[in-house]
Amino acid sequence: MGVLTTIGDGFKDAFLMAWEVWWALVLGFAISAVVQAWVPRERIQDALGGSGFRPVALATGLGAASSSCSYAAIAIAKSLFQKGASAASALAFQFSSTNLVVELGIVMWVLIGWQFTLAEFVGGLVLIAIMTVLLRLFVSRRLEEQAREHAQEADTGHQHHSAGEHMTIRRRLTSASAWSDVAHNFRNDWSMVWKEILIGFLLAGFVGQLPNSFFNSLFITSAPAGLKLIENAIVGPLIAIFSFVCSVGNVPLAAVLWSGGISFAGVIAFIFADLIVLPIVQIYRKYYGNAYALRIVALMFVTMVLAALIVDGLFSGVGLIPHTRPTRADIFGQIRLDYKLFTNLLGVAVFGALFSLTMRRGVTDPVCGMKVDKAKAIQMDFAGERFYFCSEHCLHAFEANPTVPETERQATGSHHHRHHH
Repeated sequence: MGVLTTIGDGFKDAFLMAWEVWWALVLGFAISAVVQAWVPRERIQDALGGSGFRPVALATGLGAASSSCSYAAIAIAKSLFQKGASAASALAFQFSSTNLVVELGIVMWVLIGWQFTLAEFVGGLVLIAIMTVLLRLFVSRRLEEQAREHAQEADTGHQHHSAGEHMTIRRRLTSASAWSDVAHNFRNDWSMVWKEILIGFLLAGFVGQLPNSFFNSLFITSAPAGLKLIENAIVGPLIAIFSFVCSVGNVPLAAVLWSGGISFAGVIAFIFADLIVLPIVQIYRKYYGNAYALRIVALMFVTMVLAALIVDGLFSGVGLIPHTRPTRADIFGQIRLDYKLFTNLLGVAVFGALFSLTMRRGVTDPVCGMKVDKAKAIQMDFAGERFYFCSEHCLHAFEANPTVPETERQATGSHHHRHHH
């Protein structure tokens, strides 16, 4: 009976945590979708070649205006790298699109406080600065060029173009076509990360049932402060690597770890580490080859630990580290008649409106499974039926193998295949 009660409590707490942040997730993804649909990218991509401050700064800005999905981030970074962007710029894009994005900041603020949101944004910039400085210690120019050749031989991926990119703001706000682009970005982002988010809530719900003694065994709590700080900053990313959860999905688990006793630096390092979870390391190997993949993972790990320690030091110095920790009840919350009920209902309305726009105007690409606007999709007639594609890449894949059932094509198309914008 005790086991069943614990399982029930795990599901209940997972649902309550989702209730806490539902409106924040919808708002964040909606803002991200608007930016992706309406910010022109071609000129920025052209400016990302070479090294130095400017291309890295541009890549950081482009990442911050991107989807927060870790899989999308590494796929877009690969296409930038293929087209001549430096390794520093490609990695800066990955770091900023998984740390400097709106939806992540809002969800962190709601669950564990504004100090963590600020630390995440400051830390994201520190991450990029440290990575740029340390890059050549880990990756030689020769290895970088070998990785670029490997990436160019790998799948070239999709490129999507949006109607809203070339309109005035006023036209965009009243254009069904421009809002359709927003809706399709919104839907495709959700389709990429809903599993990560769901797993994140479930993990948080069940880990939240563990007693504090479990967390105390994970982290050194009685050692000198300096040793404890370093150990937490190293253990944080290790937990992330093996939890397999990335993107916004690891924030709920971070909240439980914070409640359980991990240090401020440990929480920040844990959240940084979504770019080195095991499934993503596999994708690096596929994109860039083993040698480069191993070096950039090592570089990222060292960078994440150092950045977390620096942020912890900065925030300690100005007294911004919270002294009181939330209880599990605070984190998981409860459903009440308050502002959250209304913001969550508004979230449902926005979610429904954008999804319904994709159902009215959208069609599914039979190769990658993405939803695309029927009016803008590439079309092809085959065996008396009309098919719609998000890109030339998917059209050619279909032409090469049109008789394979859709489910099989999607299964054999690798995980990253779907994650390009």
